[in-house]
Amino acid sequence: MDKKTVISLIIILTGVTGLVWWSKSADSKKPSEFKDTADSRVKEKISFKEAVGQKAPDFELESIAGEKIKLSGYLGKNVVLFFNEGSMCYPACWNQIAELGNDGRFDTESTVAFSIVTDPRSQWLDIVGKSANLTRSKIIFDTSRSVSQSYDVLNLNSSMHRGSLPGHTYFVIDKEGIIRFTMDDPNMALANEKLIKEIEALK
Repeated sequence: MDKKTVISLIIILTGVTGLVWWSKSADSKKPSEFKDTADSRVKEKISFKEAVGQKAPDFELESIAGEKIKLSGYLGKNVVLFFNEGSMCYPACWNQIAELGNDGRFDTESTVAFSIVTDPRSQWLDIVGKSANLTRSKIIFDTSRSVSQSYDVLNLNSSMHRGSLPGHTYFVIDKEGIIRFTMDDPNMALANEKLIKEIEALK
């Protein structure tokens, strides 16, 4: 084997070794290590089992409209948060997101509902562009999963990808920013009526 061939083999082996190392390094990253497209600024953390009666952790995430949504900016309104598996969860999550968006009871002077996904915004811009029933949905993006971690929804029963993705989990937050109701739903059912009853009970 001549010198040129040996050098070529060394270069190829070095390149392959580097790619394998980089791939393993990327796969081993925890959700919190991925950078969000918008600064989530999460400082608090709650336990899902003990969430009712607790102050809802504040956050700031980008919306599908490109706006920054800060939870504390909605004090004075009842807020519904729906954490879900996002684009890969078709049709269940898509239907749940659409039902929240198209139900006028969740878009009033006193109430607003947000669907929180961990996908990139660009993916949902494409989905919504092809799905007319989703155009009214208020989708916000927790791509770093930091808000999902803060609300302790990554390891609940409804998640089919425990530790990495939320499942189908709801929070009702009152006008003072206190969590008044939680529901983790492995059945992936439409929950609008149940959520409205919980909101009406706050009045």
